[in-house]
Amino acid sequence: MERESRGSGGKIRSRDEVYEIQGAVFTVYREMGCGFLEAVYQECMERELGRRGMGYRSQPALQLHYRGEPLEQVYRPDFICEGDVILELKAVRQIGEEHKAQVLNYMKAAGMRVGLLANFGAYPKATVQRFVL
Repeated sequence: MERESRGSGGKIRSRDEVYEIQGAVFTVYREMGCGFLEAVYQECMERELGRRGMGYRSQPALQLHYRGEPLEQVYRPDFICEGDVILELKAVRQIGEEHKAQVLNYMKAAGMRVGLLANFGAYPKATVQRFVL
């Protein structure tokens, strides 16, 4: 289900917006801790991004193509923040290469240069990895 905030929706012009997204991740982790399912963190992040006045789309459908033809299958990243940052959430003990590949694929499919992979399943703190194409 795609949801869109009424935040600023502007383009990321500096690292400040990326840091703000990371700050939202750490705020949610401090409040909720480790051990919930990804869906709980998804809802918390929607609320936190909204509180911060950040523009985001939750689980938007990204059209995929094969040799120039659109596919029926779509990708749904957890968030597109401020119009041009992919934010993918995980709640796993350890991030694997497949999780990193997922973020990179979302970035390519959306034509975006910046992606963040946040893991709420790590203890004692959340982790955020940044990707740039």
